[in-house]
Amino acid sequence: MFKEIHIVVSPKEASNQEFYLPIIAQKLQVSPKRITHTRIKNRSIDARKKQVKINLKLDVWIDEHPTIDEQNTEFYYKDVRAKEPAIIVGAGPAGLFAALKLIELGIKPIVIERGKDVHARKRDIADIHRNISVNPDSNYGFGEGGAGTYSDGKLYTRSKKRGSVQNVLQVLRAHGASKDILIDAHPHIGTNKLPGIIESIRETIRNFGGEVHFENRMDNLIIQNNVVQGIQLANGVKIKSRAVVLATGHSARDVYQLLFKQGIVLEAKPFAMGVRIEHPQELIDSIQYSCKQRGLYLPAATYSLVHQANNRGVYSFCMCPGGIIVPASTAPNEMVVNGMSPSMRNTKFANSGMVTEIQLDDIGADLDKNVLKGLEYQSNYEKLAFNNGGKGQIAPAQRLVDFVESRVSANLPESSFRPGLNSSPMHEWMPKHIRTRLQEALPKFGNKMKGYYTNEALLIGVESRTSSPLRIPRSYENFQHPQIEGLFPCGEGAGYAGGIASSAIDGENCATKILSFLKK
Repeated sequence: MFKEIHIVVSPKEASNQEFYLPIIAQKLQVSPKRITHTRIKNRSIDARKKQVKINLKLDVWIDEHPTIDEQNTEFYYKDVRAKEPAIIVGAGPAGLFAALKLIELGIKPIVIERGKDVHARKRDIADIHRNISVNPDSNYGFGEGGAGTYSDGKLYTRSKKRGSVQNVLQVLRAHGASKDILIDAHPHIGTNKLPGIIESIRETIRNFGGEVHFENRMDNLIIQNNVVQGIQLANGVKIKSRAVVLATGHSARDVYQLLFKQGIVLEAKPFAMGVRIEHPQELIDSIQYSCKQRGLYLPAATYSLVHQANNRGVYSFCMCPGGIIVPASTAPNEMVVNGMSPSMRNTKFANSGMVTEIQLDDIGADLDKNVLKGLEYQSNYEKLAFNNGGKGQIAPAQRLVDFVESRVSANLPESSFRPGLNSSPMHEWMPKHIRTRLQEALPKFGNKMKGYYTNEALLIGVESRTSSPLRIPRSYENFQHPQIEGLFPCGEGAGYAGGIASSAIDGENCATKILSFLKK
């Protein structure tokens, strides 16, 4: 006999089957000995009351065993060595999942990545942390796996109507991710686990006849009569294909400039910028769980905040419990920060982006004449932070209350940001409409989360890569650029995704459209 059941239990009871099995048996009015198998389908935390509870949705078998393990899906990839190729520019989640889907569909993917593989990339990232140098082609933004590989691993997305999130999770599970990502309401892998998973995906692509090439930057699109013919690499090598996927991520400014130079239509769009804010994780735990210490069975607490300030949203972004803040610059003369959490989320810090919307009229320019204005605005903000930080990747920082009250911080608390911090009057050099909206919103967040508004918290500059200021347009029907046949803009850099899961879904969708295109 098979039953679906929902129980609400304590964190300890949810931690092990030996604790929740008697609860299931009592609810089903059967002996625990008759329960032969249980499978958690969904797990979520309810911290709305002082007593934190865990919601569990389970499949339960009584007097029988399941015939199929739905948490282990097999994927049927084809050998595509002799098949027609499609070029994928970028080995982030959009590019890698597009490649896997193409292999399923019988098309040979040729993945071109400007950065290094995950292991070689580690050395360049270590140099940034030691404030030695920033390699513009190998950093937190560029390299195998994209920006997500070394800057977190959150898999939650609201883009569930665009494709199967579960399929994306199953692919990650098949390549080494924990089965927990299949059941948690807000699944997370962790930056310490992602490199191995990404490497496994690369090997799948190569084992079935696809190609993955590192340290090869695209320098030109080859186009004749508005039909794509392939790409040209920085070393002059040309690769031919009737289909080119642009999955270059939101930090590839040179790609936008290349398209603009080639006369390919781009669209300006709203984006968001602000700061990273860091609190002691114990403080966030005490606020969210209403307790002095969260105990053994609860994860590091998260939060989500939003406020309307002068007709613009101010909101938390990419909240990283038990995480660290990392230097995410992609060029030597800019300062960009991001957040990440290891799989255990066990550092003593909590950080989150805190950003405000930037609408097109905030930029104050004729976008019909200069569609790259938003890109320039973003870049100028990063240069301001660089010039007001310190030497190299030393970041500007200010205590939270000091920033709101427009005073320089006499000293700074301990931080997870390893290159180092410099006390900076961020309230003076930030663009006015970012500064004033943050100064209005932060005390309001303190009203929503008692204790959040404190000088124990740090603002670190700047969080500027939440999304791209540009969209590369494409047809809703066939995903091709409306001007260039065979060009498929894809993922976060093209403006059609935000995060690992939604980018992966978009990559799969692009691959499906390529199949229809190549069959013509």
